[in-house]
Amino acid sequence: MRLAVICVAAAWMLAACSETPKGDPQRGAEIHKVCLDCHGTGLYERPDRKVTSLEALRLETQRWGDYYHPALTAQEVEDVVAYLNRDFYRFK
Repeated sequence: MRLAVICVAAAWMLAACSETPKGDPQRGAEIHKVCLDCHGTGLYERPDRKVTSLEALRLETQRWGDYYHPALTAQEVEDVVAYLNRDFYRFK
């Protein structure tokens, strides 16, 4: 019984990590405009791109969002992730 509960909890956590972004892609597009001060969108379309999953996209967005002053909020990160996923990455 205990093992079953642990397995269900682990499956739930994995599903939560792989779910679609909870952000608003329209707001994300607006927030993302500041990113274009340093790089264009070609970064997202390279065949050898570093981001290969939705979770990696979320982590990279959070990492780079910490450089802003003030840093991106959790909701802003989700908005940018939703925008980037919709327009470039298309992770399920």
